[in-house]
Amino acid sequence: MMEKSQVRVCSWNEWDPLKHVILGYATDCHIPPVEPALDAKIPNDCEMRGRCGRRPQDSIERGNALLEDFANILRKRGIRVDRPQPLDFSRPVSTPDFYAGTMFGCMPARDVLLTVGEEILEATMSYRCRWFEYLCYRPLLQSYWEQDPDFRHEAAPKPRLTDRDYRPDYLNSGISLQQRLDWTARKHFVTTEEEPLFDAADVLRFGKDLIVQHGFTTNLKGIEWLRRHFRDHRVHAVNFPGDPYPIHIDATFMPLRPGLIISNPQRKLPEEQRELFQRNDWQIIDAAQPAHNEPPPLCYSSVWLSMNVLILDQKTVCVEKSEVYQATQLDKLGFEVIEVDLRDAYAFGGGLHCATADVLREGTCEDYFPCLSSELES
Repeated sequence: MMEKSQVRVCSWNEWDPLKHVILGYATDCHIPPVEPALDAKIPNDCEMRGRCGRRPQDSIERGNALLEDFANILRKRGIRVDRPQPLDFSRPVSTPDFYAGTMFGCMPARDVLLTVGEEILEATMSYRCRWFEYLCYRPLLQSYWEQDPDFRHEAAPKPRLTDRDYRPDYLNSGISLQQRLDWTARKHFVTTEEEPLFDAADVLRFGKDLIVQHGFTTNLKGIEWLRRHFRDHRVHAVNFPGDPYPIHIDATFMPLRPGLIISNPQRKLPEEQRELFQRNDWQIIDAAQPAHNEPPPLCYSSVWLSMNVLILDQKTVCVEKSEVYQATQLDKLGFEVIEVDLRDAYAFGGGLHCATADVLREGTCEDYFPCLSSELES
């Protein structure tokens, strides 16, 4: 569903004033059957293990109601909200290289679409069940292309996702937490370097610089593909050794405004990578503790969706309503905090940031890491 008015596509970072956004749906969301990348994400004791099929209808209706309330909050702030067109996610995904029993859904738009300046890039995706998810957004992107002569609609090469893309030692539900942490510290992830793989939600935009998490859903070849594609940007790989399930960066490392980042205290950025931010006067502070000890039922994500906030501008932030500690921290940092009830929609793919994909933020491409520029000039 798309609102009627002229479209302009442009967004350079996570914090400039938000004017237009895509927000996902919970409609027909499925728990997919086991596949390599998905299996590696599910903790041993998680209720998701061994379950698949369409999610309960009452939970889907509840999720969609909360997402529509979120859309209305944004609209009342003058932000245009477009919605994707859900597919029949019960249908299997089949290519010459693999078969997946069902698809997933289209709630987390941020996973699929990466907006950098006047371009929206469709990610490769790393789960087989999400191979065709980009189709939910194609009607919107085609319309933007027709309305905005400067908009560039790009799609990364679709991966084959054969068994060679995944490490077989991760296909074992008995892997201990310590083993996972040891592997993460060694950058031994479920995805191999067979071909470029990346999810858009592993990328944070800092104007001229893109920060990309190397983990389960984005490999080094994917980061190199982004580096070659965005030749006018500096692309930096980061990793977080304390995360046993490193998927998507926005519940681990979240910029709030120029010079300020909240970081997951359990998933520390290595010192040699932290130096990039410190030399450029960025302050990295620990995010507040989550208000919950466990995620909602049938949810893949961790309790650290507490820090998955959506910045509306450098003074205004949306925070999930029950995450009172995160709201208090942001209030003390000088933000107007807008409470959004979304916890019962977490299971469909994530939090406030996950559920949205930027179309337009005011502002231009700035250099927030001037030390890098001066080093290149010297």
